[in-house]
This record gives sequence, structure tokens and C-alpha cells, in this order.
Amino acid sequence: MPNSSPSTPDRASNDKGLRALGDPVVLILSVGFIVAFVLLSFYDLDMVANGVSTGFAWTAHTLGSYFQFLLLATFFIAIGLAVTPAAKAKIGNLNEPEMSTFKWLSIILCTLLAGGGVFFAAGEPVYHFVVTPPAFDTEPGTPQAVSGALAQAFTHWGFLAWAVLGTLASIVLAHSHYVKGQPLQPRTLLYPVLGKRLLSGPLGGVIDALCVISMVAGTVGPIGFLSTQVSFGLHELFGAPNSYVTQVAVLIALGSIYVISAMTGIHRGIQILSRFNVFLALAIGAVIILFGPTLYFINTYLSGVGAYATNFFAMATTTADTAPDWWMQWWTVFFFAWFIGYAPLMAIFVARISRGRSIREMIIAVAVIAPIATTVWFTLLGGSGIYYQLEGVIDLTEALNNFQFDVATLTVAQALPGGTWMALAILVLTTIFVATTGDSMSYSIAVVGAGHDEPSPKVRAFWGIAMALMAGILLEMGAGQVGALQQFIVLAAVPVSVILLPTLWNGPKAAYAMAREQGIID
Repeated sequence: MPNSSPSTPDRASNDKGLRALGDPVVLILSVGFIVAFVLLSFYDLDMVANGVSTGFAWTAHTLGSYFQFLLLATFFIAIGLAVTPAAKAKIGNLNEPEMSTFKWLSIILCTLLAGGGVFFAAGEPVYHFVVTPPAFDTEPGTPQAVSGALAQAFTHWGFLAWAVLGTLASIVLAHSHYVKGQPLQPRTLLYPVLGKRLLSGPLGGVIDALCVISMVAGTVGPIGFLSTQVSFGLHELFGAPNSYVTQVAVLIALGSIYVISAMTGIHRGIQILSRFNVFLALAIGAVIILFGPTLYFINTYLSGVGAYATNFFAMATTTADTAPDWWMQWWTVFFFAWFIGYAPLMAIFVARISRGRSIREMIIAVAVIAPIATTVWFTLLGGSGIYYQLEGVIDLTEALNNFQFDVATLTVAQALPGGTWMALAILVLTTIFVATTGDSMSYSIAVVGAGHDEPSPKVRAFWGIAMALMAGILLEMGAGQVGALQQFIVLAAVPVSVILLPTLWNGPKAAYAMAREQGIID
């Protein structure tokens, strides 16, 4: 097996003008979207927010079932593929992995779970505890409602969500790029359908730009919300002013971390941040287990997993006809669309860091190990919130009915063993989680522009700074405008889902092609 890649990183050094930042079509459309969204928000905040909200509601109601089908099909096809002989094929023309298993899994967990997982881990299970999900009929706020609450959170952040982020699409991209020499770009996912003209024509640039815009919308939201969350946390814990100035200071610190990390690359900054965060998460988890209600966590986790398995299809296929429109919009469809919007660039990143791994290893890591780790994390934080809610130590009903998840996270954190110190540790953890998303996505956007896996560090920095600036400008208008941008990812998920759809059959085809090329099967 050859031990090289068709990548040609030195070609980027000779580009001039717009080409230095990547494909001009991708650059113009992506930056144009950022500028247009900001300028329109300055012109008429309500017009933009209402327009996005209307499109968000229509998309969730009309296409929610299609999004659910795409995630279900991706997961089951990927798992089926993982048990075939073809899954022994190695990714990226390498016989041995580029990094150790721990480093590799750390990057996967931190990048794909990201700040959203920490941001929602404390509050979402408690929300489903005080507002019974449509798939269950238990009395809210009672011990009987606990397992269903955790199961619903597991559905949103479990096997289906993870599978779409880095299984079938990653296999297609890895084969196309490292074997066929095609660009490491979302357009390559449609090459089997639309042919060669897609790779160098403007249509390919439009496809890439749609994926970049979707990812920007999904990343700027967590960056902005993290600034508000940390500002609020510093105010509650240490009396610091909860103001725009504090939010900008947090944003500058966060941006500096992930821009430097992105510039130093996968084997340095991105890997170091991910390992640090895994160790910090393990330390926090150990404290919660050892000094919290240990037996309650064990029993709650087992009952939650049981409810997840028993009601898996009922929760994954809940539609607007069987649940209130508002519930579908803000929960299942919102999260599923969010993961679809992220998927092409995440798939690029997963394919890049998985060189030397087998297809089976990659699928199991992304679609099995990572979701299980996520369910444990949600049980520790969310289960703690439910426990303290039941015991009357805290009351998050009003905050969560108003979707104040920053309040929920800090309130649960302060109730945990260690109090203020635990709350501070969780704020740091959340910050680094968001940074690992910022650095990996800055890297991935630069890869999309360059078409190969060694983009210029300056281009990585450009995209990281652009996202931080957008978050800062929108925060000045109010957190609601950051929320409007995050809602936009549901609209952006529509074209992105079409780009992902062919991977349902091209993923297995690419896997079998790799297995034949490597002499694993005839």
C-alpha cells in the first residue's frame, strides 16, 4: 500500500489574491453571507429574526421527517458496513495510524461533542424531566419521568447524531481524495452523481459554499453563547460585570486559543487542547461520581439506557403530527438539522485524522464509542440536575421554560460537590470544548478552500477570526441575533442534506472499492 497522499500543499503557496484564501467562489459566497447577515441585522433586526424564524418553522414542519430518515439510514447502513469484511480497509493510504488511539479518540470526542454537548448536558435532561417529551406519558417532575428525560436527551446527542457526522461521508471523501486524488471538498460527495465538471466548475464552488455557510451558522452560535455563558458565570461566581465588554473579553480569549490551535495544526494545538479537555472532563466526572449520589447515577443511567433502547424508534421518528410543532422545532428537528449542517466539514475532519485507521475502527469510534461516552456525560451532569431538582436543592423549571440554559448549567454546577470550584471547572471545560470546535472547523474550512489536507496556517487564522468577529458583532445587537443565526442552520441543512444523501449508497461502494484495492476482498 502506498504511504503517500495525492495532496499538494505547496501549490497553495503560489496562489495570488483571492486564490490565496482558497476557491474564489467559496470565499465570495461564504464571506458574502457573513457580511449580508450582519448588514441586514444592522438595517432591521426584526426583519432578519422574523424571516429566519418563519423559514425555520416551515422547514422543521415540512422536512423534519426527511431529516430523521437521513440520520436513521446513515446510522444503520454504517453499522451494517462495519461488520462486513470491507470494513478492514485502511483509510488514507497509510498502514499505521498517524496518532495513538487515545489522542485520536480525544480529538473526535472534543470536536464533535463540542460546547453544545456541555452547554445542553446539564439543562436538557432536566427540561425533559419538567416537560414530558411527546414519546412518553409520565407525570412531569416525578421519579417516573427520570428515565424518559434522559432517554430523550440520549436520542438528540446519541448514535444517530454522531453517525451522520463522520461515517459514510468520511469514507467517500477518504477514498476519493487519498486514492483517486480528488479534492477534499464537499463537492466530491456529489462527484458520482454529477461527474467531472463538478470538481472544477462554479457549481462545485456553490456546493462547498453552502456547506461552509451551514457550518459557520452552527459554529458562530456556540461561540457567541459561550461568551454570554462565561460572562454570566463570572458575574455569579466572582461579581464581574455581566456586560458586553466582558463578553468581548471572553470572545477575544476564546478566539486567540482556537486560532493559535488551528494554525499549529492537528498534531499540535488541536491535539493538545483535546487531550487537556478529556483529562479535565474525566476529573470532573470522577468528582461527581465519588462525592455525589453514586448509586443514583448508576440506577438512573441503566434505566435511561433501557428507556432509550425501548423507545428508540418512537423518539427518533416523532413527527409534527404526533407532537406539538414548537417541540419538534426546538428539539428533535433542530438538533438533527444542526448535525446535518455540520456533517460535510466534520466528515472531512474525521477522514483527515483517521488516516491509517480501518473503516471499522472509524465507524465504531464515531457511531458507537463516542455516543456511549456522551450518554455517560449527560447522566452525570443532567442526572445531577434532576437529582437536585427532586431533592428541592434547586428549581430550574422557570429558567428552562424560558430556555435559559446558561442559568441551568451554572445552577447545576454550583450544586455539585465543590460548588464554586466545580462551576469554574465546568466553565473552563465548556470554553475549551468550544475552542476545539473553532480550531477544527477553521482548519476544515481552509481545507475546503484549498482542496487538500495541508491548508495555509494564515487561511486557518482568517476563518477563525472571521467567525469570532461575526459573533462579537451579533452579540452587540443582542443574544437574540446569535440565536437567529443558529436557527438559520436548519434552513441551511436542506441543501446540505441533499449533498449527503448519495453517501447512503456511495459510502458502502467506496468501502468495498478500498477493500478490493487493498486486496482484502476479491
